[in-house]
Amino acid sequence: MGRLLGPACKLCRREGEKLFLKGARCESNKCALTRKNYAPGIHGGKGSFGQKSEYTKQLREKQKAKRIFGIGERQFHNYYKTAETKPGVTGDVFLQILELRIDNATYKAGFATSRKHAREMITHGLLTVNGRKVKTPSYGLKVGSVVEPTVQGKKSVLFTELAKKKDSSPKWLKVDFKKPSFEVVSLPDKSDLQQNVEAQMIVELYSK
Repeated sequence: MGRLLGPACKLCRREGEKLFLKGARCESNKCALTRKNYAPGIHGGKGSFGQKSEYTKQLREKQKAKRIFGIGERQFHNYYKTAETKPGVTGDVFLQILELRIDNATYKAGFATSRKHAREMITHGLLTVNGRKVKTPSYGLKVGSVVEPTVQGKKSVLFTELAKKKDSSPKWLKVDFKKPSFEVVSLPDKSDLQQNVEAQMIVELYSK
C-alpha cells in the first residue's frame, strides 16, 4: 500500500464516522471527528454528508473498508477476486479474508493499539507465526496459526505490559497475554466480521 502522508483523522471525517485509525486518540476528546463533524476541504461544512447516489454510497463503502484495513486499491480488488472464487456469500468471504490478515488479527487480539501499530510491529520483525518470523502485514493466517513475539519482541515494553490487559478479542482468536501469544481457533463467522462495513455494497460496485 502507498504510504499515507496526510493526516489520518481526515479519512474519518471524509467517511463521516470513526475508523479507529489512531488507537486511543479515537476514543478521546482529541478525536478530529468529535471536534469537526464535517468532511474536510473548503466545502466540507456544506452538507457533504447529505443525500448520495447509489454509486456514491457504494464507492464510499469501498473507500471506508480500504482505509479501515489499510489496503491499497489493487490489493483490495485482488482480495475481492479471490473471494469470488470461494464457496459462500462473496461479501462475507471477502471480509473474512481481510479479518485473517496478520495485521488485523494482531490488532483484534489486543497486541497493538491500531492496525497501523500492528503493521509496524510486523515489519520490524517482532512477531512469528508457528515459530517462523513474518514481516509481511498482509500475511494470511489460517485455523491453527499461532502468533508469538520473537525473542527481540519479548524484550519490548509493549509485550511486558500485555499481562495486565483484559482479553476482549473475538471468539475466533484464543489469546494468552501471559505467554504472550494468540491462536486462530476458527474462521471468523458473520458476527465477527467488521460490523460497520456493508460488504454487499462493495460487491455491487465491483460487479458493475
